[in-house]
Amino acid sequence: MTPDPFVTHRGLLFTVAYELLGSAVDAEDVLQESWLRWAAVDQTQVREPRPYLVRIVTRQALNHLRSVARRREEYVGEWLPEPVLTSPDVADDVELADSLSIAMLTVLETLGPTERAVFVLREVFDVSYDEIADAVGKSPDAVRQIAHRARSHVAARRPRAGAVVTRSEHARAVDRLVRAVNTGDLQGLMDVLAPDVVSVADGGGKVRGAARRPIVGADRIARYLVNGLAKLGRTYHASVAWVNGGPGIRMEVDGELVGVVSVDVEGERITRIYSIANPEKLGRLDEEAVVSR
Repeated sequence: MTPDPFVTHRGLLFTVAYELLGSAVDAEDVLQESWLRWAAVDQTQVREPRPYLVRIVTRQALNHLRSVARRREEYVGEWLPEPVLTSPDVADDVELADSLSIAMLTVLETLGPTERAVFVLREVFDVSYDEIADAVGKSPDAVRQIAHRARSHVAARRPRAGAVVTRSEHARAVDRLVRAVNTGDLQGLMDVLAPDVVSVADGGGKVRGAARRPIVGADRIARYLVNGLAKLGRTYHASVAWVNGGPGIRMEVDGELVGVVSVDVEGERITRIYSIANPEKLGRLDEEAVVSR
């Protein structure tokens, strides 16, 4: 029996939806809606299932993105994407790993829904302008213009670009941060953090102690971390976990997951910290997400 194309391409379809929405829960909802629409189609008339399915998912994701816009505007504190656990192998596809990173998904959140769809489909999945036009309801010429604006927007808002950071350099910086956190080593934190490092936390208004505004500077962040963990009065533990295509940190208190940390690295020092502690965003971190392009 020939496998259902939806099942065959599910990893791709999830990745498209996730990159458009920044939420694994919402991406799964979109896939469910898309499956129902696919099941109602006369599939014998579909010559190329892959682009057809990508088009369905994109349209459903755009509808969903527009419906949650107000909810995100009213979000308490900083909004960060919902993290997903990924296989270390994902990092072998540098472009895919970069597009899945918390840093990139945070930048994509500053685009409008159509711009985001055009950017993701073109830059990440190399979809043709004609196919994108069909998915977003625009002309191919309009899509080209939107793609140009979106690329400029993303380039202007991405974290500073220094020398290319290798996977091993990134991993070493994360390892150093983990060791310093687990031992409460203030100087160790200072050594691994860049002087102008920025820390952004997402507690969704549900986590006491989660900063609602970015914290800037190695000294302030190091003391904030050490003092905050000391005040817990409970056993905390940091460990390395592969999150969104790269090495990140899993934070546990008394054996319970309380947060996930992703970092940007330059010159083996951490330049930006993304801490996701909102419990509503931590429910999918016990099983690897299947992602592909």
